[in-house]
Amino acid sequence: MSPAVAALIRWQDSGGVWRVLGRRGTHVTVGLFECTGGDEVDRIVSADPALRAFVGQRGSSED
Repeated sequence: MSPAVAALIRWQDSGGVWRVLGRRGTHVTVGLFECTGGDEVDRIVSADPALRAFVGQRGSSED
C-alpha cells in the first residue's frame, strides 16, 4: 500500500474527513479535514497512481 493511501485510510479510520480539492493531469490534491468536516488540517498532493485509484471519482470520504 502506498504511503498516501495509507495516510488517507488512517485519517478516515480516525474519524477525519478527506475531500478531493482538485484533479489536474496525473496529480490529485486531497484535503484532510477535522472529523466535523470543518477546518482543513493538512493536504496531500500526489501523482501516485494508487492514490488516484483509491480516490477514484469520489469527491470525499463521505461519498
